[in-house]
Amino acid sequence: MKKIKGPGIFLAQFLRDEPPYNSLLDIGKWVASLGYKGVQIPTWDQRVFDLSAAAESTDYCSELKGSLQEIGLELTELSSHLQGQVLAMNKTYKTSFSPFYPKKLNDKEIVDWATDQLKKTIIASSNMGLSAIPVLSGGFAWHMVYPWPQQPDGLIDESFEELFKRWKPILDFAHEHGIKMAFELHPGSDIFDGATFERFLETSSSHPAIGINYDPSHLILQQLDYCRFIELYGEYIVSFHVKDAEFVPNGRVGVYGGYEPWHKRAGRFRSLGDGQVDFKRIFTLLAGLGYEGWAVLEWESFLKSPEQGALEGAPFIMKHIIETTNIEFDDFVGAKTNRKINRKILGIDDFDTQ
Repeated sequence: MKKIKGPGIFLAQFLRDEPPYNSLLDIGKWVASLGYKGVQIPTWDQRVFDLSAAAESTDYCSELKGSLQEIGLELTELSSHLQGQVLAMNKTYKTSFSPFYPKKLNDKEIVDWATDQLKKTIIASSNMGLSAIPVLSGGFAWHMVYPWPQQPDGLIDESFEELFKRWKPILDFAHEHGIKMAFELHPGSDIFDGATFERFLETSSSHPAIGINYDPSHLILQQLDYCRFIELYGEYIVSFHVKDAEFVPNGRVGVYGGYEPWHKRAGRFRSLGDGQVDFKRIFTLLAGLGYEGWAVLEWESFLKSPEQGALEGAPFIMKHIIETTNIEFDDFVGAKTNRKINRKILGIDDFDTQ
């Protein structure tokens, strides 16, 4: 029977400098004890992963996978969200995103570094038998998301042309290695909803390495129909972050949040099961589409501790995973048939009408 794999967990939000959260094996044993079967590893965090070693050494990759298997875990994907964000970065955000890239690099060197990191992730993913890399697109035009000041003619076209120019060598390299770059539709990036995803597809002439990392939380915060989104773009979904959120507007704040801290915003990330996302519908739609990738918890919450969030996340995901059936539920009342019987049921006489 086909079914979504899981539960998996994205390690990024749980890593800290004290045990058991500061090494892959220790945090791996912890999440395995909670019921997780897979881990998504952030490639930028050297406490758990050496990207250069993974790109250069198949032995390193085999040893890492073997170490995980010994504690009952699989590797779901290698995440390169941060490298993707700075690959295409408006200079306005250079200071804000400076923790994401090495110090003392000029603009060209940042692009070169990010390109190299993403290509290394492709090689490492191929070495480990993976098929998708969750990323952010980065972007140049996010500050123009609201049409005031007015957008000059050609501005957004220019943004997406440059965006694809920077991603093209990476997408080409990914396609050569049988890897999909799974763009997470995320505010702050130029690819943040269905319309911008379509624009990127059009600009890239539907490059075959383009996929989607589906995360409903970022869609509900935009008040986008996250279930209809699956129906529209399901063929591109190659990875899945199971992340909850809620949108509760009031007389003070709405979609934009008024620069408020997370707990005062209308749109807020919640620990899994505490928000408004209809995961029963999401898992049903994905199962119906034949999605067989991983369901990976990405935990973020303004209220609940990460330990409680992780503890509750594994059984929540397991409860929603559907084993698709290969039989019809009403087969027991069926009967053998043939064309003659079918025509009789339809009241069609067997005589020549010519």
